Amino acid sequence: MRAEDFLGLLEQKGFDFFTGVPCSYLAPLCGVLSRRGHDFHVPAPREDIALGVAAGAYLGGRLPVVYMQNSGLGYCLEAFASLNLIYRIPALVLVSYRGPEDPGWEEHLIMGQHTEELLRTFGMRYSLFDGEISAREVEEIRGYLLDEELPYFLLVLKGALE
Repeated sequence: MRAEDFLGLLEQKGFDFFTGVPCSYLAPLCGVLSRRGHDFHVPAPREDIALGVAAGAYLGGRLPVVYMQNSGLGYCLEAFASLNLIYRIPALVLVSYRGPEDPGWEEHLIMGQHTEELLRTFGMRYSLFDGEISAREVEEIRGYLLDEELPYFLLVLKGALE
């Protein structure tokens, strides 16, 4: 899916604040966000900082999207547990689902093998994003975020965004 189309779909459904740590899987989306300026996009140096920024945006009336690699997910599980889950702060979290599809980057293998298991262990809902997502699916995710006040994760597969 073209990053512009994906971003447009998110914006159409009310997502209006973006923060995170760039990754090659998410580079097309990060590029579009950067070209648009910084009024609704705040790149972060670390994933836990992005979660804090997104929490502030939510408390200020925004509907945030956080982006990161799955290695970043491992890094900030404590931040999810002690901030988003306890205080019921929702965010759509785009996680590049790195792992076996990245030969030569062995550091992603273990995290790639356990990403879904970690999300299930923490009781966090997720789905795979292979480049196809409908407006109805995004609306359902938005409904979950607002009704449950918890994060929802889209695991972004390699090549899903162009």
